[in-house]
Amino acid sequence: MGVPNDLDVAARYARFADTETRGRSPLYEALARGVAADRDVIGFLETLPREKQQPNLLFAAVRHLFGAPAEWNEFRRTLLANRDAVAAVMRSRSTQTNEPARCATLLPLLAQLPPPLALIEVGASAGLCLLPDRYGYDYGRAKLDGAPMLHCAVNDAAPIPESLPQIVWRAGLDLNPLDLSDAGQVAWLETLVWPEQTERLANLRGAIEIAAAFKPRIVKGDLLGESLARLCDEAPKGATLVIFHTAALAYIADPGARLAFAARAMQRGTWISNEMPGVFPDIARRAAARGPAGHFLLSLNGTPVAWTDPHGASLEWIAA
Repeated sequence: MGVPNDLDVAARYARFADTETRGRSPLYEALARGVAADRDVIGFLETLPREKQQPNLLFAAVRHLFGAPAEWNEFRRTLLANRDAVAAVMRSRSTQTNEPARCATLLPLLAQLPPPLALIEVGASAGLCLLPDRYGYDYGRAKLDGAPMLHCAVNDAAPIPESLPQIVWRAGLDLNPLDLSDAGQVAWLETLVWPEQTERLANLRGAIEIAAAFKPRIVKGDLLGESLARLCDEAPKGATLVIFHTAALAYIADPGARLAFAARAMQRGTWISNEMPGVFPDIARRAAARGPAGHFLLSLNGTPVAWTDPHGASLEWIAA
């Protein structure tokens, strides 16, 4: 017998509170625990498709329409009094969190690859992670100057790049590319940053300013279709082609489709994945140790390399 959907929704919100928001966003932790215990709010979520029931989307939709609530009771009243408006935003929007600080966790891998590099990001959103050579990085024991300055705590085993990678070509692929010249789309990106994370918001705004001037190319297309192959064909032949993604493959529900994508990526170039460990469980099983709760697993061509904070704040290197 399958698990009733309301219990499934409650479990998802409780897990979000326990593994993702604890210690990072007191407000979102309180809201997630409130949702997990509230039959009326769960009932509202059950009217939406499963892929639209996620916590980040719900909380961002309410904030987008009504601003950040002070606490759970205010959030609940606002949501239940405006169900249709919130549902409309949730149905029409997706999270597409474009976190530039994830570049700090990708950079140690990119710096080890033979230059020059050609980058293809799948699930690129507005393309902020296509610009790792345009930001500054502070790893504690070493720094690469630039702005915005992305801070990333690392363990002793982590290889810190001495210089930024040479990138000669880059392109992104997304089902719904975001346009940074559209004030409404930029406002939505900013709303996806959790309320207390002011440094993260400042970094996002700095990265948006750079991307708006640089205008990285983002192609509308499905990573499982022919769009990826066409982009691969366009990449310069003398460059190391890197196909990467971060928090994107979780949205592909079929595990077989994920594996098919991975095989294609490794056939065409070097594949870097930065996802929750459950996205590629075979890779996670090969990791030397389990990572911190809620962290992503960074891998290179299917080999686990490091545990990373979902928003790029830390990197725990595990590769030999």
